[in-house]
Amino acid sequence: MLLATGLLATACGAGPSLRPGVAVEHPHAGGAAATTSVAAAPAVPAPQAPKHDLTWHDCAATTFDQLGLGAAPAGVVFECAEYATPIDSGGAIMGTFRTAVARARAPQTPAGAAPLLLTSGGDRSSIATLAGLVAGPAPAVLAAHPIVAVDRRGIGGSQPIDCLPADTHRQLADAGQFATGGGDPVDAMAKLSQDATIACQDFLQPYQGTFDAAHAADDIDALRRQWQVDTIALLGTGNGARVALAYAAKYGPHLGRLVLDSPEAVNTDTATRAEQRVKGAEAALTAFAQRCVATSCALGPDPRAAVTDLIRRAAAGDLGDLSAGALVTTVSGFLGDPRADQDAHIAELADALAAAGRGDRGPLGKLTLRESAAVAADGQFVTRCSDSQQPATPAHAKDLETTWGTQYPAFGRVAAARLMTCTAWPVPTPPPVPATLTLPVLILGNTADPVTGGDGRPSVTGALGVAGARTATVTWQGWGHPTFTHSACVQQNLTGYLDDAGLPADGSACPA
Repeated sequence: MLLATGLLATACGAGPSLRPGVAVEHPHAGGAAATTSVAAAPAVPAPQAPKHDLTWHDCAATTFDQLGLGAAPAGVVFECAEYATPIDSGGAIMGTFRTAVARARAPQTPAGAAPLLLTSGGDRSSIATLAGLVAGPAPAVLAAHPIVAVDRRGIGGSQPIDCLPADTHRQLADAGQFATGGGDPVDAMAKLSQDATIACQDFLQPYQGTFDAAHAADDIDALRRQWQVDTIALLGTGNGARVALAYAAKYGPHLGRLVLDSPEAVNTDTATRAEQRVKGAEAALTAFAQRCVATSCALGPDPRAAVTDLIRRAAAGDLGDLSAGALVTTVSGFLGDPRADQDAHIAELADALAAAGRGDRGPLGKLTLRESAAVAADGQFVTRCSDSQQPATPAHAKDLETTWGTQYPAFGRVAAARLMTCTAWPVPTPPPVPATLTLPVLILGNTADPVTGGDGRPSVTGALGVAGARTATVTWQGWGHPTFTHSACVQQNLTGYLDDAGLPADGSACPA
């Protein structure tokens, strides 16, 4: 029983072929949206403001302190609440879970503006993503619409899952490097997957089948019903895009707007999705290194080589109990985070990595604790495995250890070992995608995304095109995750779509 509550082929989207527009950011204007747009069909319903809202309380200081974001920006209202969601909306299992939500708005946010619901799925707490937007360089979207983040079951502030033995949890985070008996990390992770699966399946009985994307969509619809509205606007980032697509499949008539930011691929196997993430992480590291050189950071003339060498040293055991897995998690997580002062953000990571290279792991240890806490909760193990499809075999993972270790020198070997994380978990029903959807859908993304990569978008637009939806993609030319938290230009395109469901020109680009 759960513990008591506590903390397809690539295809183009249907619709007219449009010449790509380019959205250009201006230093003082904060960015301009693409000028070409496609008028929305008159039948698209507008999202509605809540008629019966939750009971909100201020939580800015506690949330930002817990996430290591410093003080919340002045003027932004950041509030938290919770609501009860049925364990199973079909009634097969009685009882409820506690779901945590946070709302951010600016002083000028119109009082009657319909909120934009945000889900980050199993990647990290949705509330943490919202706080990252507020702390980042471009929270301008809040001037037009409040954003309400919904934490997935077992993650962030929602009802927690505490199912993994401490040793198993730690060894999974280390990607099997320090597992008992040593040996190849792939074999170690396969054994850890068995231990973790048995522990969590036993702990979650009889709820073990209720942590997938489809049930997460049910939790979002429970909030819609709590609000007593017919239509909502929904933004899914990374794995949260799978939740948003599941919502579209189950509750499509209740969607007034649908935005997918850096979506992970659909209808693909585990190894393909992992390689997409690794490619994005390597691209983000390259972009970080270029900026690091431009700012004369502490990693010297070749920051990329310095980081790669530090990961190699960690894998060899030269950094004490700091594993390559923990270091990779720290670097990739940090590369995704938005910050208002990007140069200071870059210096923070560079200084910590350089100090670790000299033998002082104190600053890096603090970053590792923060980034690991964001992505390695027991609830994330359960939700990721609940959405996992077509797992890799140990033999395939071992082949990829060699191939990816050469092809993706910083992140490849750890990613290959982590292919085994969910290999023992019972393969669940694939997360649903809509069979029919007439709503125009906005897709956001970039190619240097350390969380999902950029190669998943074509499979998503293809699936939406098959369902009959028109899509338009806006690409940001910077690095980080998710896209909308980093770019005022992207947010202007987002705000325009939220206002009238008009899509920008497909292929629009926003500069870094």
